[in-house]
Amino acid sequence: MQRRSVVGLLVAALATALAFRLDSWAWRHAAYPEVYAHDWGRVLRVVGSLFFWLPLALAVWLTVRARRVWILLAVPALAGAAAELIKLLVRRERPDLHAGASVYRSFAERPFDSHDIGFPSSHVMVAFAGAAALARLFPRAAPVAYALALGCAVTRVLAQAHFASDVVAGGIAGWAVGAWLSRTVHPASSR
Repeated sequence: MQRRSVVGLLVAALATALAFRLDSWAWRHAAYPEVYAHDWGRVLRVVGSLFFWLPLALAVWLTVRARRVWILLAVPALAGAAAELIKLLVRRERPDLHAGASVYRSFAERPFDSHDIGFPSSHVMVAFAGAAALARLFPRAAPVAYALALGCAVTRVLAQAHFASDVVAGGIAGWAVGAWLSRTVHPASSR
């Protein structure tokens, strides 16, 4: 089990490092600023919001009355809070503010304001944490949940709201938070 964790960390670090190398290229070439003018783009973005996970949790609870269905809301909420904290520590601003340049905000400037900070993507972290929780509760739904989370990540890059590394790090961190918390509160479905 420990070897798997080390390999997972190495793969996550490599993926994030590669994404950092691709940031400027992706910002210039993988852009579709009108993505949120389309229904599909808005739907994929909202997967990274509690406005998606709250009604989903309620619908699942009304359907199956599962006792631990609350994790479908709690896990994304905690991941979103963690994303905001990480933003305040890393302080890399969104790429659209600086024409795709990577700029870090000084700790002296708005020290407790994460507005306009992009690393990691909160939407993506919430989406992947929620997907991990949903996959834990309903394993057969995992491919759909992760496809929606990936779609959320892609739209954040297409909209030029985030660098590729913002969404890769957000996806990895969101999945890690979601998998860890879901495993902690729902150990019965351990694989």
